[in-house]
Amino acid sequence: MTDGARADGSEATPAGDAPAAALAGDGSDGAPVVALDASALMAPVEANLRLFEELDRLLGAYEAVVPTAVVSELDRLQGGNGEAATAASVGADLATRAETVETDESYADDALVELVTEGRVDGVVTNDRPLANRVLEAGAPVIGLRGRNALAITEP
Repeated sequence: MTDGARADGSEATPAGDAPAAALAGDGSDGAPVVALDASALMAPVEANLRLFEELDRLLGAYEAVVPTAVVSELDRLQGGNGEAATAASVGADLATRAETVETDESYADDALVELVTEGRVDGVVTNDRPLANRVLEAGAPVIGLRGRNALAITEP
């Protein structure tokens, strides 16, 4: 096993690695297109993560997209009480910094996997382990929390 290998055989890209080697880009100017999940958009409240600053550090240039199903999920979660509702409210505000994209799927996780399988995104930003596993199985990298408040790339 290499230094960056995980128990499941995937590789975690260290924070200092060049982003070009980790995530191929199909966006404008060759920048990677990454889809944001509700868990990633809620991480600024739940994990004290500076989401867009971390993506800037990790990827440099990138394009962020959010499926409409994720926006709907955040809207539903805002209706509750407590930290989850606050996190969803912050997440919904952050989602406006990304392009909203349509999918055929109404369930957020399925919409994100659809974007991967159709080749519309180069990776997914999520802290949801079951979703991350599905994205990795579909052949795309996952960007998720490593440690307390830093992001790292896990290759399929």
